[in-house]
Amino acid sequence: MIIDSHQHYWKYSPETHGWISDDMKVLKRDFMPDNFLSVIDEHKIEGTVVVQADQSEEETEFLLSLAKQFPFIKGVVGWVDLKHPELSNKLKGFSQNKILKGFRHIVQAEAPGFLKDPKFVAGVKALGEAGFTYDLLIYHHQLAEALDFAGKTTNVKIVVDHIAKPSIRTGEKTHWELNMAALATFPNIYCKLSGMVTEAKWNDWTYEDIEPFIDEVFESFGADRVMYGSDWPVCLLAGSYNDQFSVVKKYISRLSEDEKRKVLGENAKRFYNL
Repeated sequence: MIIDSHQHYWKYSPETHGWISDDMKVLKRDFMPDNFLSVIDEHKIEGTVVVQADQSEEETEFLLSLAKQFPFIKGVVGWVDLKHPELSNKLKGFSQNKILKGFRHIVQAEAPGFLKDPKFVAGVKALGEAGFTYDLLIYHHQLAEALDFAGKTTNVKIVVDHIAKPSIRTGEKTHWELNMAALATFPNIYCKLSGMVTEAKWNDWTYEDIEPFIDEVFESFGADRVMYGSDWPVCLLAGSYNDQFSVVKKYISRLSEDEKRKVLGENAKRFYNL
């Protein structure tokens, strides 16, 4: 049983997807569930969690509409303005749709101090009160700020996307690993084993470049709080779906069968209540 806990869909437009730069030309097209069916068949994927790529409520509704059409989408992580004065009412409305599991904000694009904003922190805490999860998308240099944030949001199930985007391309991990270990001391925080190949050298990475970073993830979070995610189609910047999945499968081959099941699906099902 395999759950891919992190993927995206979009109908490409330069205005909406301005983050897709010229060196990301492979992503400048539509990516829809139909394009993913062959991957599901090849890898025997039972279900996926689709995550927002655009910061709008229209994006949330778009993903929910796809989930209605494609049963393999087991959960949606959408977007809502977490500082909105009517957030509680918005969450009440969203809670009517059981396929909507949580929300994400693209914090990696925000200025320093964003995670310390009392209004944003209150919004994330409201997610926990409403039964939603939160995906934390940050770069490694934002981890110290994330620690302060984590201490204020212990009532929310939080998952760190893309192992907090360490500098795999340079191999530097000292500050990243220390902060990740500290973040993992909060039992409500999980980590996605995703987005790693795109933090390496896109056209010249090896398994050995990534392995030390996965070591630290498992040492800090353990097999009970780590979940597999492909970050498809963004992963295509650095390789095929199979290329990135092979890294994870090679690493977890050393784990017990029970631990493999947790990483490849059971942890995601438990975290997102799939």
